[in-house]
Amino acid sequence: MADEPRNPIPGSTPPGEQSPWALAGLGMQFFASILLFVYAGNWLDRRFDTSPLFLLGGLFVGGGGAFYASYRRLTKPMPSRSTDDTDSLPKP
Repeated sequence: MADEPRNPIPGSTPPGEQSPWALAGLGMQFFASILLFVYAGNWLDRRFDTSPLFLLGGLFVGGGGAFYASYRRLTKPMPSRSTDDTDSLPKP
């Protein structure tokens, strides 16, 4: 019985691969982050009359932060799933 291959669950991804649905929101997160920081920079520019200073700062901070968050999510190590049941047994 221990030699039978395990049947994958329908709709699941193989071990070591990321689901495309888990990463589907990265583009929207990138867009929303840049939009939020550019809006805040534009508001600060109108308030303090420093025309493109805070707008450009918001663009770079929002873009850099979104890139870093995307990079961290894409390079996150996958949990190792052991397919051999004997690996969990104590060694003599």
